[in-house]
Amino acid sequence: MIALIDYKAGNLTSVRKALAAIEAEVFTPDTPDDLARARGVIVPGVGHFGATRALDREWIDAILARVGDGCPLLGICLGMQWLYEGSEEAPDLPGLGLLSGSCRRLRPAAAEVPIKVPHVGWNSLSLTSDASIVEGVADQAQVYFTHSYVAPITGHTAATTEHGEAFAAIVQRGQVSGVQFHPEKSGDVGLRILRNFRQMVG
Repeated sequence: MIALIDYKAGNLTSVRKALAAIEAEVFTPDTPDDLARARGVIVPGVGHFGATRALDREWIDAILARVGDGCPLLGICLGMQWLYEGSEEAPDLPGLGLLSGSCRRLRPAAAEVPIKVPHVGWNSLSLTSDASIVEGVADQAQVYFTHSYVAPITGHTAATTEHGEAFAAIVQRGQVSGVQFHPEKSGDVGLRILRNFRQMVG
């Protein structure tokens, strides 16, 4: 059973439909204590990093406890950014801290080459590892993005994307993974990634 966290910062309906399409069992926990029965946890999200403030100490402790027990965790878009130490979008608000580094606003690789922010639309993935979250995903596969802030490329980056600059598009550290794009809006590629997560859940 996968817990889909609702902190009022994402379209849970489309994520839930995508999970139903891969025949994943899903529930939305009402309280942090409900996570005790989860075998996997998904934190979705869109919008400002400040929205993660709704995930208070009780939710954080419950999520970290499940991760500590080996429960797989997937962050989607803002949910992925929350896995890091923080974001310059809300400098006073710490992230979950399971991944090192901080997120920052997209910027062009050169000042004379402007880019559109937010980054909205389809873009290709450049695979950088054989992490389980990208199993069966082709290099240069197209997925759907909508965001203004990005995570750094580190040793836990499984795929990158470029929009003005290169940034982490998929990350995985053990049972903790994240995607900057929206798999629920990314067709077969997105469903494949969600299936990979379901496989991690078992």
